[in-house]
Amino acid sequence: MATPASPRSMRSTRSESFEPVDAHTTPQSLARAVLARRSEYVRSRQTRIKIGTWNVAACRGTDKDLAMWFVEGQGIDQQFAALDLSRHPAVTREASESKGDDPDPVRLVGGDDIGLYVLGLQEVVDLNLTREYVSRAVKVDTSCVEQWQAALEAAMPPGYQLIMAEQMTGLMLLIYASPTVAPTVTNVSTKQVGTGLLGWGNKGAVATRLVLGETTRMVFVNCHLASGAASNHLDRRCWDIDQILSKTKFDAIVHAGIVEDEGEMIGDEDFAFWFGDLNFRLDGLPADDIRRILTLHTRGEYALNTDQEAPRPLDGEEVVVLRVSESDDDTATKSSNHSRENHSREQSFDSQTTLPDPDDFPEDPSQDPSSLQATLDSLLPHDQLRKAIAQKRAFHDGWREGLISFLPTYKYDVGTVGLFDSSEKQRCPSWCDRILYRTRRDKLEHDERTREEREAKEKDEEMKSRGIEEDDDVLFSYDPETDGDDQATGTPALDYDEYDETQEVEGPTIATKEGYIDRIGLDIYTSHQRISSSDHKPVISVFTLEYEAVVPELKAEVHAKVARELDRAENERRPSITIVMEGPLAVDESAVDFQTLSFLEKKSCSATVANTGGVAANFSFAEKPETDESGGAVPDWLTTSFARQGDDMTRDRNITLDPGETTVAHIDAQLCAVSQLRSLNDGQARLEDVLVIRVDGGRDYFISVKASWEPTCFGRSIDELIRIPDGGIRQFLRTQGIRGAIPYDSDIRCSAPKELFKLTEVIQTLAERCVADEAMLEDMVIPKEAGWPFDSTTWTSPVAAQDAMRAEIVSALDTDAPIVEALPVEMTSVNKLELVSSVLLLFLASLTDGLITPLLWAKLSAALPNLTSCPLSTWADIKSQMLDIFSSAPNHSIAFVFLTSTLSRVASELNPVVASPPAALTRRLSFMKGDDDWEKRRKLRQRRYAEIFGPLVSRSLDGEKLAKERARVALEIFLGRDSAI
Repeated sequence: MATPASPRSMRSTRSESFEPVDAHTTPQSLARAVLARRSEYVRSRQTRIKIGTWNVAACRGTDKDLAMWFVEGQGIDQQFAALDLSRHPAVTREASESKGDDPDPVRLVGGDDIGLYVLGLQEVVDLNLTREYVSRAVKVDTSCVEQWQAALEAAMPPGYQLIMAEQMTGLMLLIYASPTVAPTVTNVSTKQVGTGLLGWGNKGAVATRLVLGETTRMVFVNCHLASGAASNHLDRRCWDIDQILSKTKFDAIVHAGIVEDEGEMIGDEDFAFWFGDLNFRLDGLPADDIRRILTLHTRGEYALNTDQEAPRPLDGEEVVVLRVSESDDDTATKSSNHSRENHSREQSFDSQTTLPDPDDFPEDPSQDPSSLQATLDSLLPHDQLRKAIAQKRAFHDGWREGLISFLPTYKYDVGTVGLFDSSEKQRCPSWCDRILYRTRRDKLEHDERTREEREAKEKDEEMKSRGIEEDDDVLFSYDPETDGDDQATGTPALDYDEYDETQEVEGPTIATKEGYIDRIGLDIYTSHQRISSSDHKPVISVFTLEYEAVVPELKAEVHAKVARELDRAENERRPSITIVMEGPLAVDESAVDFQTLSFLEKKSCSATVANTGGVAANFSFAEKPETDESGGAVPDWLTTSFARQGDDMTRDRNITLDPGETTVAHIDAQLCAVSQLRSLNDGQARLEDVLVIRVDGGRDYFISVKASWEPTCFGRSIDELIRIPDGGIRQFLRTQGIRGAIPYDSDIRCSAPKELFKLTEVIQTLAERCVADEAMLEDMVIPKEAGWPFDSTTWTSPVAAQDAMRAEIVSALDTDAPIVEALPVEMTSVNKLELVSSVLLLFLASLTDGLITPLLWAKLSAALPNLTSCPLSTWADIKSQMLDIFSSAPNHSIAFVFLTSTLSRVASELNPVVASPPAALTRRLSFMKGDDDWEKRRKLRQRRYAEIFGPLVSRSLDGEKLAKERARVALEIFLGRDSAI
């Protein structure tokens, strides 16, 4: 049962691995910061752990003895224990105090004084029969587990909960926890390792890992190793141990939903307990001598003073149990009162010998040659387990064992007390049943010693390789670690625990893997000699564990508090800015509404950005994705930049401000992409976006931007445009309540798009004006490039910089206003012509079906497959055939003819045909005098016009070289002077 520990004088709960966290100066993860303050949510707890191991030898009725020895602590006989149990802290005396004639006054702590009961059983089933052995190996039988669970739960105090129950053939491990301890047990993981024949579970181990109080990792290993007293059997036992260590891998620890990367092995825990029938024997001594001397002790006949009274006989009648089972390497055993009496008489040399008076014992019983402890100490050097540890063959890596002050636990006649094997085999008594334990500190110290020894050995080898021999002086070669070893054989001296009644129960403190401070102490390590229903005696250990346990409610409070502190500290360290939107378009501090926006129209809004944090802030507008979730292109209608106040000429996408500095963020809205016009006109796309100002090392700031799209004639089909009446498309759609495309069932108002008529008319007029201005003005010069005014590379001024004027022309077309009025008066005729020509190119490029539809182009390609190679003399006939084909779509045909006629007139106007110079020459004609290649220049211009407008007119197979060439030839046929005949 877990109880509060004794008060401590402000003992620190920090280990050296974790220093206090200053959340305001040092960046830390939340988990590490919470761990650093664990003293606020960890409270000291103290509980007792009772571990019991028993080889029940498949004897019937052994489960009925479980309550008596494991839970109630009965079955201890002081005659067979070297400890002074009369005043031992692990012994309760309530029974003897209440009842003076109690035949069993010694009872170990149990009941609800124990917080964790751990029981390991061996040979719970009889595997001596082949049928039973195979059955257990191939299928799982839970009846045995249920039987032992029922027996243990019937003995447990109310409220104890099962933590785990696992059976592997004859091995069984059961763990129960008290009502206060059970809720704190987490991460229970159990693994089986079979080391028997073909890996079967007749031998091996069942291991369980659990975490206590979210702080302490504990491992319990119940094993049954290979039997036999020969050296090869010892080797097999060591091999079994290695297999258990290498093959046991527990599940990963999970804390607060976070899973550790890998599972743990035995050795990664804070406390480990290894128990079971380890089967290590006593060797090097005759078995008969061992039985004889131990029997003298059990009969009270081993004493120096023969004048003392003989002790009274063993209390109680021995129970005779007949059984047939496999217990290690034995066969059928039968015992009875008769055999026990014969054995006792044979082994008794002096029936009058008695034990000396207890008052005559020295303070240390081991100093009395006649004491039981002295006899045990003389036998322990021959224990195979201790030899294996000394020779570093097994359990040498930090494992401990309590003082052995009890008789060997194997082998007894079933149903007897103190009667060793009387069968024909006369087995040597041995401590087969053991309980070992190890702390994390023990393991780390062993690893450190191993590392130092390895480094020293490597250094010695290096010195020898360099010719430096070890000094023979004993002052330098003396090694206290090997002092006392057998110098002849080199065998290390055995290190085993001597009897020490004043041994400290409280062990040293250890730092757990989680960084907490725990302490464990071994209260008692003994056997229950009066339990006689098996040929093994049960062995128990009681440990007192003082550990730091997490209080979940307090941890939740600390977690929330630390999260707030870290967030506040992080915010203080993070750069911070403040954004203030300016102008009438600003809706609030984080929203802009550009209201209406038409094609090519540009609107702007600005915001003041100030660094209101304590550190420099570097920020920029985050890049927008090129495609949306559906894979479509995102309208690129917003541009952003920063400019420091007073420096509007320099704009950057990225800027750094020191604390207190300000800058201006510019947000410009303009849609110039022809590819987006159709989706906007149809209402499928919206002008809405969210701009993100991303601060390096800080949070993001969001500005929502929106605008209402103004309908336009650009980005529509000819079939739509011919249905627009006078007044323009905006008025028509508004009055008709049309949203999106214009229905094809509307009335047709003109034979071809009115917008095309207006553009071509203005272009033709401006071309004539340019020619006249060149003739009359001294500084007026028309560009002579063949593609002018439709080739953007020949323009005298960058039209892209005149988007505002182009937007006015688009607005004039959408509202059916005169285009000329939208042109600035001060602009030259050359610039005006270039400006309107650029709008014409945009208009043709935005037509969704083109002047020549794909269907018309397919008919033309079928009728005139050799269009590109037709001689000039056939152009008139070809033109007639093309007009016949276009007649199936009269609106497209009229628009096409009207466009080509305008281009032909412009080409003729810019390259006039003159037969001979007149007598009175004007400035223009004097310029043209002597120009003999005027016809060549005119054809070159017509060809260049055809190259420019061919891809814009046709919507067939864009990108193919042959299609472009056919479109060029088709237009050139209509532009040629001879073709007009």
